[in-house]
Amino acid sequence: MAAAKSLRPAQLAGLVLALSLALCACGKGGGAEKPPERGDVAVATVDNQTVWASDVKREAVTQGLIGEGEPLDVSSDIFHRVLDQVIDQKLLAGEALKRKLDKDPVAQRRLAAARERILGDILVESVVADAVNENAIRGLYQEQLKLAKRAEEIHARQIVLPTQAEAEAVRKMAQSGASFEALAMEKSTDSATRFNGGDMGYFTTDVMPEAYAGALKTAKAGQLIGPIPVDGGFALLKVEDRRLEPPLTFEAARPQIVRFLTYDQIRDQLEKLRARSKIVRLVKADGAGAPVPPADAPKITPAPPAPKAQAEGKK
Repeated sequence: MAAAKSLRPAQLAGLVLALSLALCACGKGGGAEKPPERGDVAVATVDNQTVWASDVKREAVTQGLIGEGEPLDVSSDIFHRVLDQVIDQKLLAGEALKRKLDKDPVAQRRLAAARERILGDILVESVVADAVNENAIRGLYQEQLKLAKRAEEIHARQIVLPTQAEAEAVRKMAQSGASFEALAMEKSTDSATRFNGGDMGYFTTDVMPEAYAGALKTAKAGQLIGPIPVDGGFALLKVEDRRLEPPLTFEAARPQIVRFLTYDQIRDQLEKLRARSKIVRLVKADGAGAPVPPADAPKITPAPPAPKAQAEGKK
């Protein structure tokens, strides 16, 4: 019984499933089993019951070891570790049947619940597979692109100096033609941007300290600003460019679009089923309030800016 001691919650759930499937298999005639999926291969037998590669992959997905649809090499360590667990589940389920534990009313309720959960999952998978296709995903992406508001980004460089007098002196050098980048590397005290010529990358003013945001709000490309008081001294700023935030790419937006479309299909299916079914609640909830829907429509907005010194450059 050592195997049972090592079972984790996911494996215990698998045991209930294994027992449920074992009950479904009872009473069926003999004969060679057919692969449950095209291209499936048998990877073990337990008391003449076949374990298929798809059984192992499904258990690996349940445990979060691989993603849905991700391949799992039958020669890998993960596959064989999960295969051992599937074999254990079959052994435990078989022993439970021998002891007629499935005849217990509580056990039958649990098995029925497991069966309903599996059937519900299969229905959801079928509905989602039909509706969440490439055309639907790309269509929603294009719709959201039209609705998304793109903020303006600024690309700037900075030189931070301890005193206003030093900052004024460096400003005069820059105005006289000295390279701003070279001055930043030589004079700036900001370690985060100093060695890349004071480059702060692209950012929106709302993520910057108030002093930066105010000074850069109306600045034009090529303009030299400052010195302005900042944490750590005084800063000189040079605006390199202004542009609208680039839109979120299709690949970056795809996961949240798929998630929304999936929830939307599930919600729609449940609303239809509830509308044509007679449901009577025999108990009341403690708290008042409407149930929260599974998901709201995602707002596809550009990814947050990541200037090289967005946080450190607030000195």
